[in-house]
Amino acid sequence: MRLGTHIAPATVLALALLSGCKGCKQEDAPPAVASADSGERASPLRSGVKVPLPDGWSAQVAPDESFQAGPPGRPVLRVDLRRGQGEQMPTVDALADRVREELKGYELSLDQEEEEANSYSLLRITFAPKLADGGVGVQAPGFFGARRVGSDLFLCATLPGASPEDVRLATEACRNIEVQAAPK
Repeated sequence: MRLGTHIAPATVLALALLSGCKGCKQEDAPPAVASADSGERASPLRSGVKVPLPDGWSAQVAPDESFQAGPPGRPVLRVDLRRGQGEQMPTVDALADRVREELKGYELSLDQEEEEANSYSLLRITFAPKLADGGVGVQAPGFFGARRVGSDLFLCATLPGASPEDVRLATEACRNIEVQAAPK
């Protein structure tokens, strides 16, 4: 249980970084669908939006209206939609600054920073709680990202309990969020 106590602030961080999505309803979000041309799964966040998911992952819209995906019974990726806020996409430096600010009580390592101007900012980290005795607790991997698609902003984060492989797959899924053309 001690691990859960230390990881719980990661949930607070994810929610802090991804807050402000009230009113960003994912209306008409159907269940995950298989992509015909590859083994990769795609799950629409809303009509016309596709979040590519690794084989074996499933997706759901959570009670707080966030999109969550991961291996069966274990969501590890959270995606929040901010409609019409694409212009507010943070740079990777701004994202890193926010993570550092929110995780002041943690030993933090920025493992990978990736940015494509006007498209996405991705940040993979390793963090561990600083203990009262001056030591450091159990390390955990994490991911935070922002993806702009048209005028919309998608904010992504891994949830507590994500493995290093989950973090890698979540990073790929966020990087590749896309909007599909409406059928004619």
